[in-house]
Amino acid sequence: MKLNKNFNNLKENYLFAEVAKRVDNYKEQFPSADIISLGIGDVTLPLSSKAIDACKEAATDMSTKAGFHGYGPYDGYPFLKNAIVDYYKLRGVEIHADEVFVTDGAKNGIGNFLDLFDEDNTVLIPDPVYPAYVDANVLSGHKILYVDATRENGFLAMPPKRTKADIIYICSPNNPTGAAYNAEQLKAWVDYALENQAVIFYDAAYEAYIEGKGVVRSIYEITGARDCAVEFCSFSKMAGFTGVRCGWTVIPMSLPLNRMWLHRQAIKFNGTSYIVQRMAERMLRGGYEDSKRMVASYKNNAKIVMKKFDALGIEYTGGVNAPYIWFYCGIDSWEFFDYLLKKARIVCTPGCGFGKNGNGWVRLTSFNSMERTEEAMRRFETFWKEFLDVRDKLFAKLDK
Repeated sequence: MKLNKNFNNLKENYLFAEVAKRVDNYKEQFPSADIISLGIGDVTLPLSSKAIDACKEAATDMSTKAGFHGYGPYDGYPFLKNAIVDYYKLRGVEIHADEVFVTDGAKNGIGNFLDLFDEDNTVLIPDPVYPAYVDANVLSGHKILYVDATRENGFLAMPPKRTKADIIYICSPNNPTGAAYNAEQLKAWVDYALENQAVIFYDAAYEAYIEGKGVVRSIYEITGARDCAVEFCSFSKMAGFTGVRCGWTVIPMSLPLNRMWLHRQAIKFNGTSYIVQRMAERMLRGGYEDSKRMVASYKNNAKIVMKKFDALGIEYTGGVNAPYIWFYCGIDSWEFFDYLLKKARIVCTPGCGFGKNGNGWVRLTSFNSMERTEEAMRRFETFWKEFLDVRDKLFAKLDK
């Protein structure tokens, strides 16, 4: 027996596991502490009543001989695939049902998609970035190159010159920085992918948070993208399905990856459950307004954070088109995490956990109630003023 040697190349602790560990240690010391989490990006609002109604109806179907469903299609039931097609039509994007594959979430879809690729591939990943991208490619044995996303480019990395890659990761709106690409910027990435005969893994898990003109919600709004891009999306952040698990992948028929992925799913995946797919369909059909209200609630929380940061003169990105606010603290991100938890009992996510360019930065999420977000900002205002008074005395300051 030989184990996957690439496991030895992983970091000892996954970012969010380390966050949870430190919070648990704090709770053990101070069990009565009132901790507000603006750290891990998990939703907090309950599911829409329309999703629950669909769940009950689908469960009733399963209790009858005529309505019972066993193994479903590997690529998803037609009723949900067609609902996703119509969802894209709302934005003027034409896709075909045969290009839609229902999954159990964007994270799983993106990670599992690497099964289609040989170990001999060079992967281009922005820094900072969602750490699961990196770890999945470490496990696959791919060569990883990084492209810098910094304050100078608005945390929107652009194609590097004189660097060739085979697989390109783009997340827009971005996790962790909340920055979103416009059409011109994405066109540059599409042109780069076509020139290098590369494929773009486009993570659109937060597309529902985009508002206004000029910012792109689907990579297929860009000319040429159908020849080089695969899009991953999810019901988690648009409909609160983090605990339900449902997402989709769009693979244009023009790419050989379409039939390869169907073959892979037939081997390793028995499909998302009928009940969950009926719930997802309802959120795109009769429950879409509920989804929009849920997103609007989290976006309002982001505005609460941004308003406080503006008043305090804090440098930040995100919040406008994403549920994440990315701000500059000026010290080691883990030291700031510990100090914020100790002094204000607020949980954040340290930016260095997303890559070297994230050190000195911190991510907050808007996934809490309005009341708890407002309380967090009251605490944060007091904390920040005290922090600035002692920052240079207690901590090694980072160079901008």
